[in-house]
Formats: sequence, structure tokens, C-alpha cells
Amino acid sequence: MRVAAALFVALVLALLVDVPDGYAAGCAKSTEVYQDSPPWAQKLLDPARIWLLSKGTGQTVAIVGAGVDGGNPQFGRGQVLASSDLVPAPGGVADCDGRGTFAAGIIGAQASDQTTFVGLAPGVRLLPIRYTAGSGETNPGDPGRLAAAITAAAHAGVGTILVDVPTTVDSPALDDAVRSAISDGAVIVSPAVGSQQGAISYPTALPGVLSVGAVDRNGNAVTTESGDYIDIAAPGADLVGTSAGGYGHSWPIKDPSAAAAYVAATVALLRAHQPSATPAQIVNRLTLTASRAAGGGRDPRLGWGVVDAYTAVTSQLPLTAAGPGASPTAATPPALVPAAAPAEAPINVLVGGLALGGVGLAALAGLITVTIRRGRARGWRVSP
Repeated sequence: MRVAAALFVALVLALLVDVPDGYAAGCAKSTEVYQDSPPWAQKLLDPARIWLLSKGTGQTVAIVGAGVDGGNPQFGRGQVLASSDLVPAPGGVADCDGRGTFAAGIIGAQASDQTTFVGLAPGVRLLPIRYTAGSGETNPGDPGRLAAAITAAAHAGVGTILVDVPTTVDSPALDDAVRSAISDGAVIVSPAVGSQQGAISYPTALPGVLSVGAVDRNGNAVTTESGDYIDIAAPGADLVGTSAGGYGHSWPIKDPSAAAAYVAATVALLRAHQPSATPAQIVNRLTLTASRAAGGGRDPRLGWGVVDAYTAVTSQLPLTAAGPGASPTAATPPALVPAAAPAEAPINVLVGGLALGGVGLAALAGLITVTIRRGRARGWRVSP
């Protein structure tokens, strides 16, 4: 309750102060707090069920893009780590673009009494690595700087690297950075955001990267980019997320890149639950457990289906040693065995046992009392 109260105070105070100059100059911001029913994407993934097993605690997710504003009160104290910047921050603003803060909230926003929105993996830490100033920059997808950002994330020892802003240009340096990061044990998650027919996103299309398409609430693709490199899909339309500017939320947002945030959060949940899994095993498990469309085949825009975070974390599915990019075939669907429900906490079992024991003792006492009364009525006496 104290945490919820603190978040409420922070939200109220934020609404009373002036908007920073940088955000007033055309940067993304919101002074609204989302208070409607839980967003459809959150209902679909149902994080509360997963939290019995994993909240992503102990994991760090690097968000490579245009930065993250850690001042939003729905982030925990110290949850958003110091940003590593490869470009100057426009006007000193942490995230003028807004996409990084939005993605960070989808991944790790804390629960609050003031909103139904919450992140999928609230136990994670978030490491912003800015390699682009965002949509206003002349060349927001420079592959050389992106390669440097991925390398910086790998050197920081993070388990999950979300490329929130991919590029449309490949380079040997980017290829090397991706291979090296995966070799070091990181899972790289990148969205397919190409808006023109035939456009390709990088590192999305590179081997070993967990490539993400986007769907709306009806399961229809909201991305134009397609290819046999797309592994999985996640919600990418009518979304709710934390806003830059330190104030509240943005909604409804249609952004295919945000779909990758849901997948990155799922990776963190799974890595916390099964820390020995390799990047290839993580990718394999997520594609095997995805909710497939009718027919079960691979869709060029949605991969093997929509991410199913609960099944990915809980299913008793062997972590097979599939190589990077290996995926299931429609002809041989996996046999998934749902994991047993988490055991009751010891205190609950003890209380339940005491309660049942108390009922039994009461019944026994009542039986003895009735027996003694009847015995006395019949003249029974206890032998000396």
C-alpha cells in the first residue's frame, strides 16, 4: 500500500508542475493517466498468472533506440539504469521520441492503484542505450552506431537486448555485433517495422535474432514487412504504455515496434525462470509455444504465431539444442505438457491444516460429550 500511495503522490505532483522545456518543444509527452479497464494486450498475456513463477527478477533488459525517460512514476526506484548515450540528447531530454519509454513500460512498469496498466515483467531492470535521437534525426538508423549500441549492451552483461528502433541498412559491423552478442549469451529481440513493400529491418532479418511481427486485437497483421526470418508476433495496435515527460501514459498507440517489447519481456521472464537456457533455446521455446493460426504453418508477417508468455514459461518442454533460426514445422507440432500449478505457500498449507485439525478436534470433543451424557443417563460409572 505504501508503494501504491507513493506512486499516487508522484503522479499528482507531476500533473501540477510545468512541463520541461525540452518536452514543450515538440517532444512526445502525456499528462494523462490511463484508468480504463486493463488493455487488451495485457489481458491476452495475463501477467498475474506468470508472476507466481517469474517476474523477471534478476534480469536486465537493454533498450536500444532513442532513450528512456526513467522519471515516469510507474518505474521503480533505481529500475531504469543510467543511460549510455551514443548521440547528444536533444535539449537534454531523456526520450524526446517517446518510443523507448513506451516500450520500457510494457516491459517493466510497476503496479499502481491509479491505473490498470502494468508491465509484463516488473522485476527486471532496464538499461537504455541511445544510438539515435529518434524520428527527427536525419539518419535515425545508422548501422554503425547501432552496432556500437548492441556491443555496449553485450559488454554490460545483459540477458536481453531489445532493439526498439531498428535500421533498414545492414553492415558488416552490425552483423559482427549481433553474432558476438548472441555468442556472449544475449537474446536479441528486434521488430519488423518496414513500411514499404520489400523493406527489411535490421538486425531483425539477421540469423539468431528473435524477429517480431505485430497483430491487432483480432489477430490481423499490422505490419507490412514480411519474410521467412520473422519468428513470432505480439500486440502492436491499440496499445497502452508509459509516456515520456515523466507524467503518465499514452494510448491508443499503433506501433509495430512496441510488439517486440512484449516479446523481450517474455524472454526476461523465461530467463529468470530457466537461467541456464541458451539464446537459441529461448528462441526455440518461444516459437514452439506461440499461439498459431489455423493450419499451424508459418506466416510471412507473423512467424509461428502470437507469443504465449504463460505457456512459454510454464510448459514442461525440453530446452532442445536447436541452432539459431531453427523453428518447428507444422507437420511436427510440439507436445506441450502444462506445468503443475505452483504449490501453495507453506503458511497457507499450515493454516489450512490447523483449521482442518481444529474442526476434527471439535467434532471429537462433541462426540465425547454426547457419549458421557448418555452414559450417565444410563447409570454408567467409571471404574476406580
